[in-house]
Amino acid sequence: MEIINRRHRMASIARKLRRENKTVGFVPTMGALHEGHLTLVKEARQMSDVVIVSIFVNPTQFNDKNDLERYPRDLTSDAAMLRDFDVDYIFAPEASEIYPDGFSTYVYVEGLSESLEGASRPGHFRGVATIVTLLFNIVRPDLAFFGRKDAQQFAVIKRLTRDLGFETELIAVPTVREASGLAMSSRNELLTPEDREKAAVIYRALQLAESEFSKGERNGAKLAQIVENAISEEPAASLDYVAVVDAESLEPIEKIRDMPAIIAVAVKFGSVRLIDNVLLHPGQ
Repeated sequence: MEIINRRHRMASIARKLRRENKTVGFVPTMGALHEGHLTLVKEARQMSDVVIVSIFVNPTQFNDKNDLERYPRDLTSDAAMLRDFDVDYIFAPEASEIYPDGFSTYVYVEGLSESLEGASRPGHFRGVATIVTLLFNIVRPDLAFFGRKDAQQFAVIKRLTRDLGFETELIAVPTVREASGLAMSSRNELLTPEDREKAAVIYRALQLAESEFSKGERNGAKLAQIVENAISEEPAASLDYVAVVDAESLEPIEKIRDMPAIIAVAVKFGSVRLIDNVLLHPGQ
């Protein structure tokens, strides 16, 4: 396994792999790796000749400087984990390597970036779209792996990939959860032990709505209210939003009909903000 911190070196290796007709699987991360990330790596390992993992805490997707500064970072620990999964390359550049002095070109996906997380974190998806574009151009992966926990992010990247003509195939991997049901996230490490236990209410609330959906409830507002009511029973939880939206367009849905929908939620415990979602298939 080689750790690379220069973008030109990574691009050179990517060109060589393409000449050799190797299938490149790519897992973009911000480090602080957990079992959710490792599940993506396992999928990449099974489907690819060469696996590349990026570790880069992307400053342009943080609208809160304090949030950026306290985001967990431990490249040594992350590299040790990835070595056990036969990762071929880790791309771990400094911010100045990705955003040199004078950098002034950004990517913005209209229509998908303004709602939900976009409304709560202005500029977030401009940062996400920009870094993914840069990484795809540097690594040139055949396959890129993302977790379904970040459903809006996946929708943005899917549209970006289509609109900009990237040949990369996107693979969405189901959310990995802790024993309590809490979706695995690097931010979980910032929770107190008590709040980490209480945060399991998020998935329990989503499961209640999912259960009603399976019984035939199709009204978006009623499903959202079920989630809101359940979360409100936990005093430590502060609900940011809950929404029922189309899985592709992210447009709000009054009544779920033929197309898959997502119940998306964001909740704060103290200063830690967590997101989660469930995917609803009308045929289920």
